[in-house]
Amino acid sequence: MADIFREVDEEVRRDKAAQVWDKYQNLIIGAALLVILATGAWKAWEYVRIGQAQTAAAQYESAIDLHRQAKFAESEKALAEMVAKAPTGYQQIGKLRGAIETSMRDPAEGVKAFDALAGDQSLDPLFRDVARLRAAILRIDVADAAETARRLEPMAEAGQPFRATARELLGVKALETGDFERAAKYLDMIVVDSAAPPSIRQRAELLLGLVRAGKPTTAN
Repeated sequence: MADIFREVDEEVRRDKAAQVWDKYQNLIIGAALLVILATGAWKAWEYVRIGQAQTAAAQYESAIDLHRQAKFAESEKALAEMVAKAPTGYQQIGKLRGAIETSMRDPAEGVKAFDALAGDQSLDPLFRDVARLRAAILRIDVADAAETARRLEPMAEAGQPFRATARELLGVKALETGDFERAAKYLDMIVVDSAAPPSIRQRAELLLGLVRAGKPTTAN
């Protein structure tokens, strides 16, 4: 008896499935085709994207080879060509590397290139910070204390990724100008920052020795 009920139940399910198919077969087929087309389009896009990335990687390596040969203008041109067609990630790397090549050829033009990248909102914030730091380094020997402060103080604040380097540069600049209080301020900030790279902390400790040696004694 149980087998009879089971067979009836299965027959009812088959009838319902047939009714659903008759009623919605066009929709079901259409949905299946959309899935197939979407999957095919995604695979095609993945193929194109991977190809673009591979091409950009090869162009970047070629540009770096030119740099190693001290062919800075040629490297700069190669990077510009890469940036024009590369995926977003390689575009950002190429722009930054292109500015480095420009600075090798002409430091003043390099500063302009890095300043432009620092203000480019399409770049990743970390890349913009790298550009700001590179521009400040290029200007450090010729800039006055005010310009150095304008460029580096925002980067020296707590939580900034390159704060240790910015603080070191500010400390060195202050030491050069005889502003021992300011030099000690930034160098102390490095020494007490547990996240500062050990090499920078060691240099800061050595520079603090120079600050203490050169700082005038205050009469009581």
